[in-house]
Amino acid sequence: MRTFIPEQLLRESGVAVAESVLRTCVHCGFCNATCPTYQLSGNELEGPRGRIYLIKSVLEGQVEVTAKTVAHIDSCLGCLACETTCPSGVTYSHLLEEARPRLEEAFRRPPMQRLTRWLLTHLLPHPRRFRIGMALAAVGRALPFLVPASQRHLLAMAPGRLPPPAAVARPGRLPAEGKRRARVLLLTGCVQQVLAPRINDATARLLSRRGVEVVIPPDGGCCGALTYHMGERRRSLAMMRRTIQVWHREIEKGELDAIVLNASGCATAVREYAHIFRDDPDMADMAGMVTSLVRDISEVLDEVGLGDVEAPMPARVAYHDACSLQHGQKITAEPRALLRRAGFELIEVPEAHLCCGSAGTYNMLEPGNAAELRRRKADNIRLTGADLVAAGNIGCIEQIGSGVDIPVVHTVELLDWATGGPRPEGL
Repeated sequence: MRTFIPEQLLRESGVAVAESVLRTCVHCGFCNATCPTYQLSGNELEGPRGRIYLIKSVLEGQVEVTAKTVAHIDSCLGCLACETTCPSGVTYSHLLEEARPRLEEAFRRPPMQRLTRWLLTHLLPHPRRFRIGMALAAVGRALPFLVPASQRHLLAMAPGRLPPPAAVARPGRLPAEGKRRARVLLLTGCVQQVLAPRINDATARLLSRRGVEVVIPPDGGCCGALTYHMGERRRSLAMMRRTIQVWHREIEKGELDAIVLNASGCATAVREYAHIFRDDPDMADMAGMVTSLVRDISEVLDEVGLGDVEAPMPARVAYHDACSLQHGQKITAEPRALLRRAGFELIEVPEAHLCCGSAGTYNMLEPGNAAELRRRKADNIRLTGADLVAAGNIGCIEQIGSGVDIPVVHTVELLDWATGGPRPEGL
């Protein structure tokens, strides 16, 4: 694709990255065939090809940044199905992440949109604040007239009660059982710590059982992914820098074999740290060391094995491919292989390439599209006749769980159960 971006803009690193992506696109349109929002609307500007052209036109000064312009970019899930489909290797994710903060600067959103984004930015990355927010949500449900209409869908998403904090996956060191085979750092996340600490507990137990020492830094925090994908940069980049520095210190101590993540949405962003800090040589070097060790929990377990498997409850498991796993990290085989080794009957979900509508904060910012995609995913899961659903990302688990009447659990919870851990809640 030819571009005519002004020379002065091209001096900016982000614009130069955007131009290189734009020039890779041949406008074939294959991406639209797998784009969830294009499938819902049939609108060219609601597909990757249209959004690419729209971003190009903004950078070239041919299109003004209006509410409509921003809405078409906002409605993109960032699921990256288009990258999996693209025959030209267009890194649409890089283009999208350069465009979003630029649009945020150029367009002043309506007050209620700004309020929603402010709430998400200031609550989600901070577990203590998020817990307080969930407690206040109970008050909001009892007195909904106190909450602006545009925020009431957030109340419906809040759980009726919160689980207690993690019992096993706490800051510090969990020793390996028997002879130590490896030493890993575990990211416990922010939202996951509050909504589903059982996932971190299952991860820590399973790794320890397989001879892996688990380290959870006491000064760890949010990886910055949630707000970064919203186009927010000041706080997101600060959280990312802090995460890199904390993990780098652990690397310098030696004997760290991997940085394990069990929330694939986080891992997709973390793997991009070196690219994100490409203009800061010192930080980029540290980021490169960090990202070279990043592994999804399924990759680590596939290497160390499950060990002795106890026959679990006979169950037909519908495996849901989180977009951040299958498109963002290209991990599809390992979770399936592990579930089969654990004795579960695995069932494929129709239209597995399509997003469930969670996509980080998407279901909170774009509830209409998110609800339609959840319905479509739930309908496809029902067609399988499965007893339960397994997924590798907390956002998907919460999103799908609100749309089906069978349990939805993290893959690692089932693997922990099959190898001596407790039965997952809800089964």
